[in-house]
Amino acid sequence: MENPPENPDFELVAPPVVFPGRTAPESAYRVAHDLLARRAPVEALAVLEPALAEDPRNTGLRSLRAWAYLIRVQLGRAEEELTALVEEDPSDVWARHALGRALERQSRHAEALPHLRLAAAMSGDPVHEAAVRRVEARITATD
Repeated sequence: MENPPENPDFELVAPPVVFPGRTAPESAYRVAHDLLARRAPVEALAVLEPALAEDPRNTGLRSLRAWAYLIRVQLGRAEEELTALVEEDPSDVWARHALGRALERQSRHAEALPHLRLAAAMSGDPVHEAAVRRVEARITATD
């Protein structure tokens, strides 16, 4: 493979993922999920926004948009989306844990802890439990 030209304005852009005849939100979900798994949040948002314009209440698409915001470190936007998702479905473990992480990343540990604890209690996931211990330790260290 050739090296990119020595140009500071040169940017590698992922080719668009096109599935002929596939414009439904389900297709947007699959494509955006794949892009986010490959750490391409800008491209994922480009797929998600038109789908959300058609189906603004779609929680799956909104969750992916929140994930894209987290990757892009747009924590305020992520928090807003995740707060709405948790309010609509308090049992959504992923949204609750992600909201806790968004708050933690903003150093709002006391606000993050209840969400992280609930996610850990609901899931039993060791990653969620580790997040609780990490935030508890940070809170203890600042007291």
